[in-house]
Amino acid sequence: MARTKRKVNYVQPAIEEPSASAARVYRTGGYIRLSVEDSGKPGADTIYAQRDLVLKYIESQSDMTYCGMYCDNGRTGTNFERPEFERLMLDIREGRIDCVVVKDLSRFGRNYLETGNYLERIFPFLNVRFVAVNDGFDTLTAERNADGYIVPLKNIINGAYSRDISRKSSSALATKQRKGEFIGSWAPYGYQKSAADNHKLELNAETAPIVRMIFQWRASGVSYLQIARKLNEMGIPSPSRYHYMRGEVKAERYANSVWHVPIIKIILQSETYLGHMVQGRTYNSLPEGKKLCKRPKSEWVIVPNTHEPLIDEETFRIVQEMAEQCRATHQERIGRFDNLGHIPHILRGLVFCADCKKPMIRYKNVSERCGHRYYSYICLTHSENPASCPKKYLRETTLLEILWDTLQREIALAGNLKMATEKYSCSSKAVDHEDAVKREITDANSALERAKMLYESLYQNYVDHLMSEEEYMELRCRYKRDIENAKVRLAAAEQQKQNERKKAAENPWLITCERYACELELTKEMAHALIERIEIDRDSHVFITLRFRDEYGALLRLLKEDGEAVLE
Repeated sequence: MARTKRKVNYVQPAIEEPSASAARVYRTGGYIRLSVEDSGKPGADTIYAQRDLVLKYIESQSDMTYCGMYCDNGRTGTNFERPEFERLMLDIREGRIDCVVVKDLSRFGRNYLETGNYLERIFPFLNVRFVAVNDGFDTLTAERNADGYIVPLKNIINGAYSRDISRKSSSALATKQRKGEFIGSWAPYGYQKSAADNHKLELNAETAPIVRMIFQWRASGVSYLQIARKLNEMGIPSPSRYHYMRGEVKAERYANSVWHVPIIKIILQSETYLGHMVQGRTYNSLPEGKKLCKRPKSEWVIVPNTHEPLIDEETFRIVQEMAEQCRATHQERIGRFDNLGHIPHILRGLVFCADCKKPMIRYKNVSERCGHRYYSYICLTHSENPASCPKKYLRETTLLEILWDTLQREIALAGNLKMATEKYSCSSKAVDHEDAVKREITDANSALERAKMLYESLYQNYVDHLMSEEEYMELRCRYKRDIENAKVRLAAAEQQKQNERKKAAENPWLITCERYACELELTKEMAHALIERIEIDRDSHVFITLRFRDEYGALLRLLKEDGEAVLE
């Protein structure tokens, strides 16, 4: 059974605000950032210290009202691909924020080109004020010349400093790796950093027995998935949750993490448990502009016999041979059932579990006896930890039939409403309303041109002694205010015109449904254009969230107000 949610997803464009004036109160958001997850050490440049400084500054300003804090903890400043920064920019574009306050420019960003682009172009275009407290920089009062603010020079220094520090630290860390010293943030699961020397590893009495048990299970033939299930059923914290419980990491995403097959495989493949220091498996370089990437095993830094082994050589060898046999079997199976054909995954990224809310897995089933294949959707959370999420199973063919039926009814509804919309567009009410909006745009344009003309001629009248200085200053402020008011009035009228057209003649819901009206079967493009999300529960009920719910609702309200009978 399919249930369709009427979900709001329309984004209202922001209307440009008037320029800064004495009476303006800015809707202010604070932005804070730390390159590594906050250790909370006293005296450090912590997230909390940044938050307090930014909040105190905003509260002390009479022309600012606090609207929210945006925190990127553990994010580099060398680029702007940060979740909270992206949320800040979304709120700016939607008009919820028009002022940004940071501790200093380095917290905002260390890439001088991108930082300068925001300060010189993007923020002025969006009419956003920017304040860096410790740098004493405020775009409302800062002087600009033909080349812009002097701030980019400081950003060049920040960028160079960041690259220099990265180069020096990389060299020092590489030396430590070659000497067999541990340089990671957290010791491998089963070990802990030595209290006498945190570059040395020693056994962890709590987790070392778990590692031994994992190797023993695997050596006796227990599968990776069964090992993960056993650990979860026993209530043993996964490595990331263990670090969270000890307070070594504070990110909430680790609070409820469980054992997964990839974690089990990583532990079973690590030579660290033989007593060897294995480092340098990944590589990134800020000076060279290289992002994090994996290194081939030939480039790893392996120093033998640096700490007490957890696993004996024989057990480790058996486990590696079993892994190699699994890989060989997998390679043999590749292409074995190609003669049965392959069906493209057209619902990729759309299907989720209704309980744990995580993406469901499309699982391929092959019947060698019957000689056919089919696909089904299962919950990976249940597979790895049955107690944490109810079992889900739904064949893809069944799901596609439900979706096709739902979308056909949606397209048929759009066809009916399109005829009502065309009738409405020709009605006297719609024509009168469109004419009224056009008149408002014309009047706003006239008011804007008149205010500009008076403002431009004002100085010449003052030079010609046709008015006093007091009269000149008073009229200058008045005409400037008239220009800004006319701009706001014009923007509002233009926005109203666009909104009205999107409700009826250019309604995105109608346009999209019409585009796929002639399809004979569900396609990937059709599914992703009309469906936002699909959820499946334990009883195989399908909950479908369609796109364009706001546009659909706006059209219904418009036709109802006009007296048209519509079907929901």
